[in-house]
Amino acid sequence: MGFTIGGIREIRSGTRRRGRSSDCTAVAEFTGLWGWDVVPGARAAAGVCSCGHADCPAPGAHPLDFAPPVPAGATLDEASKAWSEFPGAAVMLPVGRAFDVIEVSEAAGRRALARLERMGLPLGPVTATPDGRAHFFVAPGAAVELPRLLYRMGWDDPSALDLRGLGPGTHITAPPSDRGGLGPARWLRPPALDSATRPPAARLLLGTLAYVAHRSRART
Repeated sequence: MGFTIGGIREIRSGTRRRGRSSDCTAVAEFTGLWGWDVVPGARAAAGVCSCGHADCPAPGAHPLDFAPPVPAGATLDEASKAWSEFPGAAVMLPVGRAFDVIEVSEAAGRRALARLERMGLPLGPVTATPDGRAHFFVAPGAAVELPRLLYRMGWDDPSALDLRGLGPGTHITAPPSDRGGLGPARWLRPPALDSATRPPAARLLLGTLAYVAHRSRART
C-alpha cells in the first residue's frame, strides 16, 4: 500500500504541520492506505464549471478530462506532487475498480446503516452527498449483479426502490470535496483498515437497503 504505521501517523497529523494541503493529505490517504485510485475533478461556482466548457452537462461533478489519475499505492510525496499540479481540484474516486457503490436516499441510507450496524453485518465506507444521496461501498461487480440480486430477493421492479448501483465508468466525489457547488461530501461511515480494502459483498447489505428504501419511498 505504500505506508507503514508510522506513515499513517504522518498522514493524519504531521503532514498539515509541514504545510501540505488537506486535499493532498486526503489523496495520499486514499491511495496509500485504502488502495484507491484518485482522479482530480472539476469544481463549480454559481453554476459555472471549472472545466471551461460553457455547456458542461455536470458542472463540478465530473473528472477533469486532462488530468491523469493518481494511482493506488502512490506514496505521500507522490500523491502530493501529483495533486499540486491541479490546485483546487475536487477529489474524485473511480467506481468499479476497488469498489462498486449502492446508492439510496440519504434518509434511507442513515436508517439502513443503523440497522446494519445493530445486526453486526460487515460494512465498508459510506458517504453522503450534498444533494441528499448515500453511497455504500461494496465489492466490485455489484452494479452488474444488482438487478439479478434484487429479483432473487423478490423485488421485481428495482426502479420503485429509489436504489441503484454505480459501477465502472462512474465517479463519486470524496469527502471533503465540494460537489457541483452544493457543498461538501461527508462520511457517514469513514474508511477503516478492516473494511476499506475489502468492501463487503452487496448481497450482505442489499436486503436491508432495499427494505428501508422501499419503506422510505412509501412514506413520501
